[in-house]
Amino acid sequence: MTIRLYNTLTRTKEEMRVRNNEVRMYVCGPTVYNYIHIGNARVFVFFDVVRRYLGYLGYKVTYVQNFTDVDDKLINASKKTGKPVPEISDRYIKAYFEDMDALGVKQADIHPRATEHIPEMIEAISALIEKGYAYEKNGDVYFRSLRKKDYGKLSHQSPEELKAGARIELNEQKEHPLDFALWKAAKPGEISWKTPWGRGRPGWHIECSVMARKYLGDTLDIHAGGADLCFPHHENEIAQSEAWTGETFVRYWLHNGYINMGDEKMSKSLGNVKRVVELRQEYLPEAIRYFLLSAHYRHPISFSEEVMKQAEGSVERMQTAVNNLNHRLNAALPGDVDADVAQKLSQFTDQFKAEMNDDFNTANGISVLFEVVKLANETVAKPVVSKETIRLLLYWFKVHGEEVLGLVKTEAENTLEQEIEALIEERQKARKARDFAKADAIRGQLLAKGIILEDTPQGVRWRRK
Repeated sequence: MTIRLYNTLTRTKEEMRVRNNEVRMYVCGPTVYNYIHIGNARVFVFFDVVRRYLGYLGYKVTYVQNFTDVDDKLINASKKTGKPVPEISDRYIKAYFEDMDALGVKQADIHPRATEHIPEMIEAISALIEKGYAYEKNGDVYFRSLRKKDYGKLSHQSPEELKAGARIELNEQKEHPLDFALWKAAKPGEISWKTPWGRGRPGWHIECSVMARKYLGDTLDIHAGGADLCFPHHENEIAQSEAWTGETFVRYWLHNGYINMGDEKMSKSLGNVKRVVELRQEYLPEAIRYFLLSAHYRHPISFSEEVMKQAEGSVERMQTAVNNLNHRLNAALPGDVDADVAQKLSQFTDQFKAEMNDDFNTANGISVLFEVVKLANETVAKPVVSKETIRLLLYWFKVHGEEVLGLVKTEAENTLEQEIEALIEERQKARKARDFAKADAIRGQLLAKGIILEDTPQGVRWRRK
């Protein structure tokens, strides 16, 4: 079976073709001036599954996800708080990893920071100026968008349509309103670097082009992000990268849909932005991950308390089935694998692959997972079942439910209980030492695992959420 994915560039589903079974994938990471919100998380959770699934199929994936650690938002945050830009970015990069660890997102192979690649950016901009694609004006450097004859090909709009629909700030230094900044001259007190054009800092778009090329080469297989990045960010990346290298920048462009808050689009102007760090205190992290994967990635998805409660119920149903298998394993007898169970699991494997190969349809992949939940529950209810049959079911969940989708944990319950008891003991020691910050952190860690603590006169009791 082959993977077919929807390419934003061609607006069609295409068969994925890569060289030497290797996939070079770049996903735009966060601008680290604040905690990430649920819309950001949808990008990172979904493409975490894409990376996992490609590995499951045997592809060698090199996955790069950047951090934008210098831009207007960070500079404004620095002015507002009085803290240096690097201190702010360090704080929120750490917070990002805490959120992603909780949601089961594996770290990329490379997490480059924009500020670590300034010399390469200066080199790229210099090359674009030399080729006539860029020009300097009073310390700023702009890209000549109309010099690139196919500018607008990702957005599928002409320059006139882009100009009419875009929010373009008036700038008398530009030769054309659609020209965009490759480098920005520094204002007094701003973070800056020395260049041939004076002190300044990079524009947003050039950062990704430079980091993508450094770690993945001239041509990427997959470049991805939220639909909001299609224009101008990804459009501008294509223009500057192809002008710079003379090669096709990306073979397949993937963009995921928006998250709505009920009937409204999530936006800062409406004040309805949900931060992941806050949601983790309200809901099981596995349920947040489930919610983000429960609709096809290109479709919009609506967040609500009711939907999240349903997600928690769904995750608990899956995990309970796995826990029951582990429990029944202890009482099961040696014997051959049940042929009927083995045949059904083989069919479910084929069905899972078929759904995921069709533009990474995680929603339908989850539906297959629930079919196996049903099969597992029927199996453990039988009077007699062999250990090998239970192990085969557990292995199926481990591969598809844990390693690909990241929605269940297949380790035995008694191992989890030992871990919980150890954390509770560590919390008790922290409380006796009056290290309440550590004690609260451990309580939060347990809550993230779905464990609620109750301090009683008889000691600490715990229960599952």
